[in-house]
Amino acid sequence: MQHLKDASTKDKKKPKVSIKKAFRDIIWPRRNLVFIGLVLIVIRSLAGLVLPIQSKVLLDEVVPSGNESDLYMLIAIVIGAITIQAITSFLLTRILSVQAQYLISELRAQVQKKVLSLPISFFDNTKSGALVSRIMSDVEGVRNLIGTGLVQLVGGTFTAIISLIILIKINAWMTLFVFVPLSIFGIVALKAFKYIRPIFRTRGKINAEVKGRLTETLAGVRVIKAFNAEAQENKVFEKGVNEIYQNVKKSLTATAIMTSSSTFLIGIATTGIMGIGGYYMIQETMTTGEFLEFTFLLAFMVAPIVQMSNIGSQLTEALAGLDRTEELMNTMAEDEDENRTVILDKINGDIEFNDVSFSYEEGKEVLHNINFKAPSGSVIALVGSSGSGKSTIAGLSATFLNPKSGKVTIDGQDMSKIKLSSYREHLGVVLQDEFLFEGSIRENILFPRPNATEDQLQNAVKAAYVNEFTDRFEDGLDTLIGERGVKLSGGQRQRLAIARAILADPKVIILDEATSNLDTESEALIQKSLAELVKERTTIVIAHRLSTIKKADQILVIEAGHIAERGTHDELIALQGRYYDLYTYQAKI
Repeated sequence: MQHLKDASTKDKKKPKVSIKKAFRDIIWPRRNLVFIGLVLIVIRSLAGLVLPIQSKVLLDEVVPSGNESDLYMLIAIVIGAITIQAITSFLLTRILSVQAQYLISELRAQVQKKVLSLPISFFDNTKSGALVSRIMSDVEGVRNLIGTGLVQLVGGTFTAIISLIILIKINAWMTLFVFVPLSIFGIVALKAFKYIRPIFRTRGKINAEVKGRLTETLAGVRVIKAFNAEAQENKVFEKGVNEIYQNVKKSLTATAIMTSSSTFLIGIATTGIMGIGGYYMIQETMTTGEFLEFTFLLAFMVAPIVQMSNIGSQLTEALAGLDRTEELMNTMAEDEDENRTVILDKINGDIEFNDVSFSYEEGKEVLHNINFKAPSGSVIALVGSSGSGKSTIAGLSATFLNPKSGKVTIDGQDMSKIKLSSYREHLGVVLQDEFLFEGSIRENILFPRPNATEDQLQNAVKAAYVNEFTDRFEDGLDTLIGERGVKLSGGQRQRLAIARAILADPKVIILDEATSNLDTESEALIQKSLAELVKERTTIVIAHRLSTIKKADQILVIEAGHIAERGTHDELIALQGRYYDLYTYQAKI
């Protein structure tokens, strides 16, 4: 997490979401609701001024006259004003706060949609827990742009201005005396808000980092317990939450400065008003009612200004969250590449690599000038030692990666020019550690085609021999499998994944170590299901168990990013090269 300190420095240089932009993108599209809210704010503020004004009338007119009917009328006016305040407050919360929550849900949906459109390389470099934080937490602050924050800011400002005008009318000198310390407080608050905003932005990054690590910890709890590493993970988490604490402490310090300065300056102003007001009343140039009215109205003017510390923090937090959301929304999606204009309706499945090289890091190639053809309906097997480049070739075939040089084509079309969604409609992938969603077996198989018929589902279940174990389960296909399928064995998970691929009915299949985690019995069953899966489909298989690929149309032996050997099983055995060594070694084990 050390890099967060550097990140916070860099953040200051990044373009930030301005209040003008937030107004244009968030407030203005909802201007009708906001206008209704502002009208309600004005009504509530005017109703709030009734009490101090009627207090003066009570002391200076009603009480001296002794007229009880005037007293009853005054009480009725005050009760009416209080009722109006209560009704408008309810309507403000109902209209603006509900709209703010709707906006949050809308923004979350937009951010999640954007995240899923980003390339695989983005996810390789970003923790899933951090992304969850950005989707769920960063947008929450916008409620203060539409909801309570805006209400308090605009309503408080309006009330303060009206109160100030009346205060000047009552006694200009007393008002001026109050205005000086309040102006000093305003300057302090503006400086504090400028200091706080980068802190809030950094806090979002730290929160995402800590949540990301926590997500990993919970997902890998079996590994942690197996290696007795609970204490180690506890230290990592404690370090993260301490960084959050240090960040919060900084913002609280700035807020405390504003709060204490407001208490001190307003205390000075109040003391001064007592002295000046007392002098004027002794001189009989100010009535008791006027002094009480001035004091009440002063509270109406001062209270919103004091609240600015809280409102300002809310708005600052909202803008900091929008900074991070904007940064994510500006990231280029996979299909936003202007070169991707070709849309595939149907494909035959002829894949060809033409002089393809690839590197994950600049200057460190992991594939060098790869050339091979995978005709429609053929099975191409990739074998070789770990780190040789097999998975990279599979990733390029699935368009998860893009070549640094050379071309990968499908039916003669350059894959770098194809709309990815139109190609992936015809793609199926079965991974070594297949990902399953929490839910039932049925839901996981239906994932690629939720509207598949029961007959299509049952055909996939039987073809992958899933029924061999679901028939023994009390709930059958409706059995819940737990997070990532933890309640199933490795072989059962793999067969479920193959059933899912069969139901998807793709034209191109990528099998990444699909039988590596299986016992002999499960492997035998899956070999039968794989035979069904690869019929009339272009298949690229990564395999460590060489016995499973004897019938492949072509075997490519990958070593250090090069194709060292190619041919059928029999041809490569006869060659007595690298493949022969690998095969005979495995046969002895």
